[in-house]
Amino acid sequence: MDKYKRIKVIFEQNSDSEKAAAMAKYMRDLFEFYGIPTPLRRRLAKDLIKEDLKGRDIDWEFLDKCYMDSHRELQYLVCDYLSAFGGVLTYEHIPMVKKYIKIKPWWDTVDSFDMIVGNIGLTDPRVDKLMLDWSTDEDFWLRRIAIDHQLCRREKTNTGLLEEIIVNNLGSREFFINKAIGWSLRDYSKTSPEWVRSFIGKYSDRMDKLSIREASRYL
Repeated sequence: MDKYKRIKVIFEQNSDSEKAAAMAKYMRDLFEFYGIPTPLRRRLAKDLIKEDLKGRDIDWEFLDKCYMDSHRELQYLVCDYLSAFGGVLTYEHIPMVKKYIKIKPWWDTVDSFDMIVGNIGLTDPRVDKLMLDWSTDEDFWLRRIAIDHQLCRREKTNTGLLEEIIVNNLGSREFFINKAIGWSLRDYSKTSPEWVRSFIGKYSDRMDKLSIREASRYL
C-alpha cells in the first residue's frame, strides 16, 4: 500500500463525524474534514514523515496526492511535512510550494506556507526579491505571504523589506491583507516597538483601521 493510501486509511480510522461537522462549519463549509484535531493528526503522520526525513528526500508525488484530496487534514499534512523538511527546502523548491499555495487557498494553509517560504529566505537572499514580486501579485494570498513571511524573525527582520512590502499593500480593502499587515507589525513590535510606532506615525493616514489596531496591540 502506498503512503497516500496508507495515511488515508489511518485518518479514516480516526475520523469523528461530529468534530468534522464543527471543523467544516468553522471554515465556512469550504472544505471536507475527517474531524481530526491537530495534535492527533500530527501524531498519526509522525512516523510517515520521519521515514522520508531519514533519506532527506521530499516525496512530491505523495504531497500532490494529499493536496488534491478532498479532506482538509491532508492539506494540513502537506504543510506539516514541508515544515519538517525546512532544512532541506531551497529556493528551487518554491515553485512547487507556490503550486500548493494557489490550490484551495484559505488562511489556514496560507499561514503555514508563509513560515515555510520565510525560512528559506533566512539562508537565500533571492527570496527577498521574490517576496517583493509577490507583494504586488494579483493573488492576494501571495501578497499575504509576502507580508507575513518574516514573522518571528525578531532581530533578523529586514525592516527595509518589511516596510516596502507593506507599503505596496496600503490602501487595500481586502480583510486578509489588512489583517496580515497588522500581524506583521504587531509581531515585530515585540522586538522594536519604536520602529513600529514610527511606521504607524508615518503611514497612519494610509493604513486601514484594522491594521493599526492589530499593530498597536502591544505598544
